[in-house]
Amino acid sequence: MPVYDLTEKEERVILVGVRTGEHDDTERSLDELKDLVKTAGATSVARVIQNREAVHPGTYVGKGKIEEIKELIWEYEATGIVCDDELSPAQMGNLTDELDTKVMDRTLVILDIFAARASTSEGKIQVELAQLKYRQSRLAGYGKAMSRLGGGIGTRGPGEKKLEMDRRLIKSRIAQLNRELKDVKRHREVTREQRSRSHMPVIAIVGYTNAGKSTLLNTLTDAKVLEEDQLFATLDPTTRNLKLPSGQEILLTDTVGFIRKLPHHLIEAFKSTLEEARYADIILHVVDTSNPQMDDQMYVVYETLQRLEVMNKPVITAFNKIDRTGQEVLVRDFKADKTVQISAKKQQGLEQLLAAIEDILREQKIYVERVYPYPEAGKIQLIRKYGELMEEECREDGIYVRAYVPKEIYGKL
Repeated sequence: MPVYDLTEKEERVILVGVRTGEHDDTERSLDELKDLVKTAGATSVARVIQNREAVHPGTYVGKGKIEEIKELIWEYEATGIVCDDELSPAQMGNLTDELDTKVMDRTLVILDIFAARASTSEGKIQVELAQLKYRQSRLAGYGKAMSRLGGGIGTRGPGEKKLEMDRRLIKSRIAQLNRELKDVKRHREVTREQRSRSHMPVIAIVGYTNAGKSTLLNTLTDAKVLEEDQLFATLDPTTRNLKLPSGQEILLTDTVGFIRKLPHHLIEAFKSTLEEARYADIILHVVDTSNPQMDDQMYVVYETLQRLEVMNKPVITAFNKIDRTGQEVLVRDFKADKTVQISAKKQQGLEQLLAAIEDILREQKIYVERVYPYPEAGKIQLIRKYGELMEEECREDGIYVRAYVPKEIYGKL
């Protein structure tokens, strides 16, 4: 009986980038692409960068570079190439014909990682939707690979081509997923409505992928979210309660990590998840201080928040992983209302972080100083739950209270 080797062959890829201006940091972008490829389970064996005024509209790189890539594929026994930008259907088709190898782009790699990481039904819907939208525009290239499921006798029109049917299959699946996503969005809105009725402040943790958002959430709330030193370790948002030193309760929400050149399809598909930041009271921006590209990453985060229309929110920037820098680092974020230096892993600087959160929350509250007669003592419980009780003293005429309370609660007091 023949023995079949079922071990999956390791993919060996060549990274390809185009530098269109002297300010283009293509080298760093390819470093990140290397990490993405590694996270997706492949190995990058070489890299090629071409300096051009603009990306070649037909083949991404010029003729000379294509020949160079051909030689590298043969030399390193590469199984494919990964381009640093999103390729048009024509570029992908032409490159595949020229090189006779598997051609991928940055978007495809990110989508692949997202597909492997999605664990909740919402995450899976969002990833599939993004993948289908990506494939829809590239159907000519994917024609041979598309599924023949569905259909059956009587579904093909006279002379209908396989490509047309694929197009219809994708279109109807996208429509179905959009309906499912709408239901998820409605459920999310109901949850948000309940949260706002509970008057609990919501803090959204945002940041570049692998900045340490999940580690911080786990350290503060024991959320048991997956922590790994790799890109996009967690996709699904997690919300947990946290009691501040003052006794006030808040909600902390983790969001999907940002990355440069984050594909448009993903931002669209993950909008309901990323919208958590839109409805938050405070944005907690986690930055990896040990990363040499820290400033670029901060810029990408603010740019993505702008694309999501998350504006005019108080921002606390937590410069994380200070234990890795080995020295006191001068870090600044002029867009933040407050900055703190922390190490989520080593639990350093967390008191300062919580104090910064309390300071900003206090600015959003109303100061109350009064005596409540004993029959109205129940109102103090409201202050304890939603506000910050500074002082409480029993007197003959009632209970003297000094506190900060949310504007929504003030009317009830």
